[in-house]
Amino acid sequence: MASYAPIRPGGSLILAWQTKNRKVLIVGGGQVAAGRIVSVKEADAQVTLICPQDGLCDEVKHRVHVDKVVHWVDRCFQDSDLDENYDMVLTAIDDHEESLRIGQLCRARRIPVNVADVPSMCDFYFMSQHRDGPLQIAVSTNGQGPKLANMIRQKIAASLPPGIGETVRRMGILRGKVRQWDPEISNSGPRMRWVTKLCEDWGWSGMARLNTLDEKQQDEMYGTLQKAYHTGEVPNVDSVLPPHE
Repeated sequence: MASYAPIRPGGSLILAWQTKNRKVLIVGGGQVAAGRIVSVKEADAQVTLICPQDGLCDEVKHRVHVDKVVHWVDRCFQDSDLDENYDMVLTAIDDHEESLRIGQLCRARRIPVNVADVPSMCDFYFMSQHRDGPLQIAVSTNGQGPKLANMIRQKIAASLPPGIGETVRRMGILRGKVRQWDPEISNSGPRMRWVTKLCEDWGWSGMARLNTLDEKQQDEMYGTLQKAYHTGEVPNVDSVLPPHE
């Protein structure tokens, strides 16, 4: 009889939430709000910030007046603000009771909400994140200890190979090339298996050699790999890429 891993309740569903062009409301203007602005803008969301002028910290002022990356409303939150059909609401204010009230309003409208420092009123948490280009690594303790999550994230980041973000970017381009070489949807399985085998056979040290290629070398590599793909073979990295200096 087959054996399967046990289900372990109590965790979070870890997702890469696509918020590009989604409407996000942030209530508050302190350092927590500043961090929220960075997080959601790097995910290409459309951000509205509601906070009186005297509640804006220096970083938030910079995002509002210099970067101009948020739509700022200079006043306190009003219940009618939720009529704007936001896809996500983030509260980051010192007034605990008002934070809870906003959270309850959002839940009544089925709007995903995060209430800073109130785990029970959060539909999702912000994880401790390391980013290098397209590579994002996030660590969650499920609300048990943000500082611990930061320490774990730092340890993981320190163990990563140099230039890994650029390697990931270039491998993403290569993956797109394979789709161009063989665009039939019915061939998605063979495409995935070929790319998987290339990753396994070349390893990180081999794939990292992509980072050093100039445009001419890249074109030559794509030509060689395209021929190999149509034979079903993955060539040895040394036969395709120049040695890593």
